[in-house]
Amino acid sequence: MSIIGLSVEVPIASFRMPYAREFAESYEIPPPATVYGMLLSLVGEEDRYRHIGARVAIARPANAAPDRSVVLRTFRRIKKKPVSDPTNARPDFQEILTGICLAVWIDSSAEINGVPTLVERLKIAFSAPETVQRFGGLSLGESRDLVDAISLLPDETVSAEHPFRPGANCQWLEKNDLGSLAMPFWVDHVGSAKTLWASYDFKEGAVGVPEANCWTSIFPPTTNRRL
Repeated sequence: MSIIGLSVEVPIASFRMPYAREFAESYEIPPPATVYGMLLSLVGEEDRYRHIGARVAIARPANAAPDRSVVLRTFRRIKKKPVSDPTNARPDFQEILTGICLAVWIDSSAEINGVPTLVERLKIAFSAPETVQRFGGLSLGESRDLVDAISLLPDETVSAEHPFRPGANCQWLEKNDLGSLAMPFWVDHVGSAKTLWASYDFKEGAVGVPEANCWTSIFPPTTNRRL
């Protein structure tokens, strides 16, 4: 099959809203672009164009939104040369989330760069982790935001307490043209002109195969492909 499902736990993270300024607000769930970046890191892939065409779907346990806190930290905004100019760094407030629990599904049936696909590489990463060449900690977003646990989604034999057992209640991140969450699925890291966005909302449902509106295709603007 070209689909794989993963359970992800992150103790602390912040998914900064791109247009936030002095107060760095956080999405309450990572955008598809952030999840895709984590998956590439997991399999040791440095070229984010390698698996374009892959699709991701994201869900969280029902009634399990992460807790929110606010910290004061130093942010760097390059306004002057040289980079070391002290005015390029200043303290700002940042919203952080704690107790993040997600389920992520990946579909490689529409990838355009051949084999091995992202799903195939993920399966290898779990069955033979010693064969994966990667560096650094696995993070969801900032390098500070380390993943605590990542595993394959369980089957029907799992404990009834597992938040992502088949049929368990969950909240899907669903594409919705009138949705309240505008999130990137492809990020332009040099400026922002080529960042691609979609609108989302949460939809109550059950853990299982994602419905059509829960999938987001990962592709850059030059591919002329639709969501």
